[in-house]
Amino acid sequence: MVKQAKNKYNSPKYRLVVRFTNRKIVVQVVYATIIGDRTVSQALSTELPKYGISAGFTNYAAAYATGLLCGRRLLKKYGMDDEFKGVEEHNAEEYHIEDEHEGDRRPFKVLLDVGLMRTSVGARCFGAMKGAADAGLHVPHTTKRFPGYEPPAEKGADPTYEAETHKGRILGQHVGEYMEMLEEEDPTKYEAHFSKFIAAGVGGGDVGDMYSAAHAKIKEDPSYTPKESKTVENKRKGNSILTPDGKKYQRNVKLTLKQRKEKVRQKIATAQKKALAAAAADDD
Repeated sequence: MVKQAKNKYNSPKYRLVVRFTNRKIVVQVVYATIIGDRTVSQALSTELPKYGISAGFTNYAAAYATGLLCGRRLLKKYGMDDEFKGVEEHNAEEYHIEDEHEGDRRPFKVLLDVGLMRTSVGARCFGAMKGAADAGLHVPHTTKRFPGYEPPAEKGADPTYEAETHKGRILGQHVGEYMEMLEEEDPTKYEAHFSKFIAAGVGGGDVGDMYSAAHAKIKEDPSYTPKESKTVENKRKGNSILTPDGKKYQRNVKLTLKQRKEKVRQKIATAQKKALAAAAADDD
């Protein structure tokens, strides 16, 4: 995927890079150069609170929303968001922008890059890919790895794809059902596992509406809002520093060569005095 065709006049081959950590999802559109990759668009699942998603930044629904955010942000950056609007309703139906679009301008093509993640049916990386495709990017794919896909039962039969099953994952219905089950059977565990949802006033039946509203907000304004930088002014007093909250800590200052030699000379003199005192005590 990083190889560039020689007859494409240095046209970059873009990749949709999807990576998962313990706390967030990273979706980027990058292209390879001889000195390394260059990122043209990025979205993190930790940005989703801006759109009303208060918790659950690593599940399938969050992956879809992050992919949607990255796709809409990229199209807006290149002035293609008005021409390529993506899906109107997020119903998980099979959608390819290259089949729907009839203008002169070609859609923005990206290839899915999953890294070392296992690409089993229903893997979260395909949720991010579906979000980017629904945003209006041209991502070559089939439905074979989406939730709700069933291979043919017999030889010669046609495979089936239930979009409703996939839609349930996109809207977090599996999370809502688990929340409702825990709330009835184990309230203590429910309060521990879904404390952030509870603090935001989101119950098991509200999860689907939360994600639907977030999708609409992402389409409305996918722009990135940088965090405010905090300026810290330290007040120095000798070797110690006072921080803005009033705490004091000692800072090591690098000594000059002359100071280091003087320090060694003092240590030698102190050791010699101790040795002379010990010798005098033994003579007595």
